[in-house]
Amino acid sequence: MADFSSLGLSDWLIKQCKQLGIQKATPVQENCVPAILQGRDCMGCAKTGSGKTAAFVLPVLQKLSEDPYGIFCLVLTPTRELAYQIAEQFRVLGKPLGLKDCIIVGGMDMVTQALELSNQPHVVVATPGRLADHIRSSSTFSLAKIQFLIMDEADRLLEQGCTDFTKDLETILTAVPAKRQTLLFSATLTDTLQELKHIAMNKPFFWESKSETRTVEELDQRYILTPEKVKDAYLVHLIQTFTDQHDDWSIIIFTSTSCVILVYKILIATDVAARGLDIPTVQVVINHNTPGLPKIYIHRVGRTARAGRNGVSITLVTQYDIHLVHSIEEQIQTKLKEFPVEEKEVLKILTQVNVTRRECEIRLESTDFDEKKEINKRKQLILEGKDPDLEAKRKAELEKIRSQKKKFKQKIQENIDKQKQKQLKKKLLSLYIFSNLPN
Repeated sequence: MADFSSLGLSDWLIKQCKQLGIQKATPVQENCVPAILQGRDCMGCAKTGSGKTAAFVLPVLQKLSEDPYGIFCLVLTPTRELAYQIAEQFRVLGKPLGLKDCIIVGGMDMVTQALELSNQPHVVVATPGRLADHIRSSSTFSLAKIQFLIMDEADRLLEQGCTDFTKDLETILTAVPAKRQTLLFSATLTDTLQELKHIAMNKPFFWESKSETRTVEELDQRYILTPEKVKDAYLVHLIQTFTDQHDDWSIIIFTSTSCVILVYKILIATDVAARGLDIPTVQVVINHNTPGLPKIYIHRVGRTARAGRNGVSITLVTQYDIHLVHSIEEQIQTKLKEFPVEEKEVLKILTQVNVTRRECEIRLESTDFDEKKEINKRKQLILEGKDPDLEAKRKAELEKIRSQKKKFKQKIQENIDKQKQKQLKKKLLSLYIFSNLPN
């Protein structure tokens, strides 16, 4: 690993790195930082936990310190979790500059975000959907003078699939200048990124980690072959084993279905957390399901064995997953080893696990119908590219207007009724007087 001083970074940045305990540059930083400082576009491909974020944060901060103005850098990322993590690195490393950053992700108030954008932050970190919404609906900010466009986890941003950012990226790319530096970083080199290598950009520099495997050497990668019907019992047994032996260990369990907090220091998550969670003290990653794509496996197991620490990953493999394991092994160029398990111990808890699972299923089935309906409505709005919270706000405002109109109509009707009552009283009084007049 090289010293930061050899990369062309300013003294203040090197000092800031040292204060944060960062003494040496990682390979991705050593290779990409000088090229970015030279003004070249860059594509960096290196495994999770290799220091990719700092590889673009450091040169951007140096360029910003030389000519600070307006919105200088835009970073796009597929998840809000990763957006917060990137913004934190900018904030910490850029503290001597008095850096102003802005996070634009879903789930937050759009009006507040629009105000932050109008204040011209130096760095905007955003998910494509929410930023595209602001570009379409607001004219209070401009991206026309940015110097850097960065795509982190670029393969996921550019690939089409269940999360397709194509339309949002088109909106964003029309708003940014053609003359800029474009930086693409990812942990996996996909066909999409491979194609981009051949596109003539601004003296493009490409660097890919030449590691024989796509996962770090400190990671002990294991599997357990289990019938589908007893997979949950094996999962519970693993949790019990690790927590009994190491009560201070942290565990992440990846599953393709629900995502809940189970107990202290054990997180059950979907693949949203496979990218964007930077938890350096995770000792164990358990794949409750075998990932369908090798790159998903790489991102999942990359949550452990970070920063040179040892870690363990265990994948529960059913009779239907053998071909998936072969694909993973071919990609990472490593054979998964079998994790030893006492089958008798698993069978002891099998009945209890099945009963508990069925109880949970019954509770979920009996969830209030209106609540499910509301959840489905929110999902549908998200699929349509709408913000559920903003739609709810609009609906509330419409209801308020309708209510005011109704009250106004009621008031008018009350006045009309009063007038009619007065006229009726006058008429009755006239009749009474007339009937009592002397003949």
